[in-house]
Amino acid sequence: MNKFRVAFDGLYQALKHQSVFVQFVFMIFALIASFVFKFTYLENLILGLCIGLVIVTEIINTCIEKICDFMSPETDERIKLIKDMSAGAVLFAALVSLILGLMMVINHL
Repeated sequence: MNKFRVAFDGLYQALKHQSVFVQFVFMIFALIASFVFKFTYLENLILGLCIGLVIVTEIINTCIEKICDFMSPETDERIKLIKDMSAGAVLFAALVSLILGLMMVINHL
């Protein structure tokens, strides 16, 4: 049980970061859209996978940024590259999710 408590604490700590919190806000809007447009079971599965993908990549990105800041508080081009690539992963996941979400919404219009 202690491992679950630690994991939930980690999720709570992640939510305290603005970038992760913003992703949760977008998740709520996506879930509302799924009810408004009466998404099918398969569409809801795709939506859930997209939400999970974006939030997981955002949490990992936040962790990578924290580690980089801890290891090298001063400006370093190598650290910048790591942080930029990590942020790029979040952006890619978000764009793929946005495209899939728009395709599902358009399908219902």
